[in-house]
This record gives sequence, C-alpha cells and structure tokens, in this order.
Amino acid sequence: MKKFKKLLLASLAFATLIGGVASFHQVAQADSNPSSVAAIKKRGTLRVAVFGDLKPYGWVDKDGKRTGFDVEIARQFAKDLGVKPKFVQVNANNRVDALSSDKVDVVLANFTVTDERKQVVDFAKPYMKVSVGVLSKKNDKVTKTSQLKGQKLIVNKGTTAETYFTQNASKLGVDLLKFDSKTQQFNALKNGRADVLADDNTYLYTWAKNNPDYVVGIKELGPQSYISPAVKKDNKDLLKWTNKEIAKLDKDGFLDQTYKSQLAPYFTKDVKASDVLVK
Repeated sequence: MKKFKKLLLASLAFATLIGGVASFHQVAQADSNPSSVAAIKKRGTLRVAVFGDLKPYGWVDKDGKRTGFDVEIARQFAKDLGVKPKFVQVNANNRVDALSSDKVDVVLANFTVTDERKQVVDFAKPYMKVSVGVLSKKNDKVTKTSQLKGQKLIVNKGTTAETYFTQNASKLGVDLLKFDSKTQQFNALKNGRADVLADDNTYLYTWAKNNPDYVVGIKELGPQSYISPAVKKDNKDLLKWTNKEIAKLDKDGFLDQTYKSQLAPYFTKDVKASDVLVK
C-alpha cells in the first residue's frame, strides 16, 4: 500500500511538472513570437495587413469603414480567435516588410502566391484563384500580346503583373510604367499616361464594370495563380491555425456567402463564384 501511495504521489508530481513545463512553453512562445496564436490571444488583437484602396477586396467606404472581401475574412479570423481585428493598411510592395518587421500577424491583401514570395513568407491554403489580365480602351481593344509591341503598359509595383511583364518586356516589346498603388496606376491610365494596364484579372473585371470605356481584352496571361493569407516565415503555429481556418470557412459556406455579398455585386453577371473561389 505504501509503495502504491509513493507511486501515485510520484505520478501526480510528474504530471504537475509536465503541466508547468507546458504552461511555461506557451508563455515563452507568446513572449518570443509576437505572432503566435498564444501571443495574439494574450494581446487581444489580430493585426492584419489589408489594402485601403482596392474595391471590392479592401477599401474604405464613404462612412470611413473598412470593408471588402479580404476585410470580412480578416474579421472572421479575429472572431474565431476570440480577439478583435486591428487593420494595418499596406500597398502591394510593402506586404512582405509588414510581416518581416512584425508590424502585422497575417496579410490578407490579395496576396498572390509565387515561388519568389515563398522564400520570404509562408502562405496558407489559397481561397482565390487569379490570372494576369490586360485592360485597354474599348474603342482600341487589345486582345492579344502581339498588339502590345511598342506600347507603354502600366503595372503596380510588387504585383504578379509586374513580375510577368518585367520577365517578358523585351520579348513583347513593351515599355513598363510602374506605380506604387492601385489608385496611382488607374489614375495614370485615365490621364493618358499609357493606353494599356496589366493586373490581376479579378481587379480589372471590377474596374472595367465601373469604367465602361475600358475592357479586359486579354483575360488570362501566364499560369493560373492563387491568392492566400500569408504569415511570417517559419511561423508554423499561426500557419497551422490559418490552414484550418480557411478549410473551415470553405466548409461552412462562409466564403460563398462573403463572395455573394462582397464580390458578386461588383462583377459582371458572367463571372461565377467557381471562377474566383478555390474549393
């Protein structure tokens, strides 16, 4: 009996020790990694990088409220973590810096997955698919790349469109004009700085609907790409949580519902949810 009591006490002591070590590990993780799940919950906020001028993905409405497809996903992320969202506005070319400098925990700013970007951030499961498209004037419609020869073409810095046309500029004979933001690039197009503009086709479908003098004459260039949330490189803890979250949002119909409320009203009727969402 005494031997049994000693064994029981030893087992309880071991269990207490293990529990203490686990608790210490969680606290240490929260302290050493400001973007771990534990740290986010302890802080009470999820810091999310979003666009502020890219309707309908991330933008500020007339009442000063952030809204859009990516923004609503971010709000649901925060809700499921039991915290509040804290939005950090970024441009396309400083999304990586926002992660690497620990200014944000996750990027939800229409971040297209590329091999180059995989070297500096970790991408979670994709929720959208996209290709590079080319926008041109309806009365001078560009429908094939051979028509780009000798033309000035506008791209946004830090985008897949910039990467694609930088790699193919010589072959296509195109002169690139690069801008820091979506607002700048579209203003440049309307102001006559160039007659063609390249960006993700989903951006262009939206812009063309609101600017009927323009049309997406080339809808797909290069391979199909995917848009995913991104976390800091080697942040395996938050990456694992984010992968589970994307799967959950797909399974419970949240992505479909949010597509209908945030994206469908801004696309032409021929665009379907299955054309945009990854299942």
